[in-house]
Amino acid sequence: MHKALGCPPPRTSGPKLFGLFLTKLAALLPGLLLSGGLAAVGMALGRIAWLQDHGFSALTLAIVLGMLVGNTVYPRFAATCGMGVNFSKQHLLRLGVVLYGLRLTVQDIGHVGIAGVVVDALVLGSTFALACFIGTRWLGLDRKTAMLIGAGSAICGAAAVMATEPVVKARAEQVTVAVATVVVFGTLAIFLYPVLFELNRHWALMPGGATAFGIYAGSTIHEVAQVVAAAQSVGPEAANSAVIAKMVRVMMLAPFLMLLSAWLARDDARQARATPEAGGGKGEAKGRLTVPWFAFGFVAVVLFNSLQWLPVSGVDAVTAIDTALLATAMAALGLSTHIGAVRKAGVKPLLLALMLFGWLVIGGAAINHWVPALLG
Repeated sequence: MHKALGCPPPRTSGPKLFGLFLTKLAALLPGLLLSGGLAAVGMALGRIAWLQDHGFSALTLAIVLGMLVGNTVYPRFAATCGMGVNFSKQHLLRLGVVLYGLRLTVQDIGHVGIAGVVVDALVLGSTFALACFIGTRWLGLDRKTAMLIGAGSAICGAAAVMATEPVVKARAEQVTVAVATVVVFGTLAIFLYPVLFELNRHWALMPGGATAFGIYAGSTIHEVAQVVAAAQSVGPEAANSAVIAKMVRVMMLAPFLMLLSAWLARDDARQARATPEAGGGKGEAKGRLTVPWFAFGFVAVVLFNSLQWLPVSGVDAVTAIDTALLATAMAALGLSTHIGAVRKAGVKPLLLALMLFGWLVIGGAAINHWVPALLG
């Protein structure tokens, strides 16, 4: 009627908007509180020295707690908490990935040099490519699960799996399976790498001592917490270089997501042209580029942090908030995961992760040996 009379539509008043906001918040609050409460417990457990020494981070513990509750009492409250849980694993996750950039600076690249950057890039690219090839061609896994396991193994564990999920549009159980493989083999790496260091001292397969071995650990172990735990067992020199190499590898998350999104869009378009009946007509290319905007935010935060405008106390405070956001997203993911769906995935995801772990240990050692030699 307003359009017919040439009048503008009535605007929503301030009080009405505030009322809508309160209604939305009330719907989200139960799920947010449940996910946040589990995250808080996971973060508290993550401060226990024994768990820290064995590489169990707050994120890992949060998803385990979420799965325990999600497969026991949560179904009784799912109708009330579902909206807030979904909000946590989608929107809080993206914000958490953006703020993750405060852990990094551009200056980190200078500490490992061009050889360290090339090592990280080769390990990342080769591991993800192997995951896609072995997972889909040899093991018959669906592409999304293979990609998630590949991203977690190639970049930074659970955080990379969670960041890749919106790009590949995976289901909760696929994400959980991928995270589980990171936990299993990342934990194994904590105990294996100190042994490898001692073997390298005798055989001298990788020159450079503890510093070079730290770069090897940082470029091949899954989680940041697992890198720290493994490298600290070797010594402070190894720990310092391992963390820097790992941070440079984490920095590659943003360009990885952008390239993956472009590749998936192109692949979908090609498949649509090849099967016009599936596209609904004349072979329209329905592949659409899913731009991971949060990846651009991640890069912006890294660049901002490189300027060192924030005091150390401010960075520490925001980093703590970021850990809470990511832990909340992980807890929400655990709440949404059904054990039956994970069990249905079978042993193939674990077998893929085992093969990738073998590549990271052996192939990663070869890359760490030859790249510095070639680049001088």
